Amino acid sequence: MISRRRFLAISAAALALPARAEPVRWQGYAMGAEVSLTLEAPEAQARAALREVQHILREIEALFSLYEPSSRLSQLNATGRLERPAARFTELLDLCDQAHRLTNGRFDPTVQPLWQALAQGKDPDPARRLIGWDRVSIGLQAITLAPGQALTLNGIAQGYATDLVSAALKRAGLPRVLVNIGEFTGWGRDWQVGVADPTHGLVARQSLNTRALATSSPGAMPLGQNQSHILDPLGQAPQWSTVSVEADTASIADALSTAFCHAGRDEIKATLRATPGHPKALCVAPSGTLHRFSA
Repeated sequence: MISRRRFLAISAAALALPARAEPVRWQGYAMGAEVSLTLEAPEAQARAALREVQHILREIEALFSLYEPSSRLSQLNATGRLERPAARFTELLDLCDQAHRLTNGRFDPTVQPLWQALAQGKDPDPARRLIGWDRVSIGLQAITLAPGQALTLNGIAQGYATDLVSAALKRAGLPRVLVNIGEFTGWGRDWQVGVADPTHGLVARQSLNTRALATSSPGAMPLGQNQSHILDPLGQAPQWSTVSVEADTASIADALSTAFCHAGRDEIKATLRATPGHPKALCVAPSGTLHRFSA
């Protein structure tokens, strides 16, 4: 995720938008990805909304960054226990639990020790034995991990931030907005969003209006030799080059796109049927062939 120094620089740049800009566009970098907002609204209303967005992104970084030692997630991973967790922290872990159940364990944030072992070239077998979402205790007073466990929320936190930003912009009354906080959502008109694959380039265009879209590509960032940065808790190799999921919320779209990278066709169809809101999936095979699935 982004460093505090760089984020503050981006915030300052956002507030320096030209006074005559309409629609207002903001671009920057947050939570490990390029982010942008397109706000078709009066200037003063858009600027006030941008200040709220910046506050939300700072809060998300302070809660969920793996790279800031002071973040609440880093504290949880270092000690195995987080006292008096913030409401948004428990809310996101509840969403993780929902995604874990929907995917029959395919989505599991406890893969973080395995990620670290592979990144450092260590024997991954001891880390594999630490995987197990069922050993994470989530309560209002404390969150507790099993000995040796650590969490990564990178497979859902961008979607969660997208949902929070979207909710804030809707409360502000902005009529036409496209949000990209690593994942997309938009409303007010049909927004055209591209789906890109690391090997095959732009493979599709999706129209968004009141829905969210999240995309995951196992090959986008290699982790060691012949190893994807998106890890499967069940130990399977990636089945798809890119997965894009459209859903009611960016949180669920993000989690499903992560899990589906290692899932077969029947599993994807079953999960889509079990997920509320009639989600859809676009999966790109290694050959570049597109496969579309719906509930």
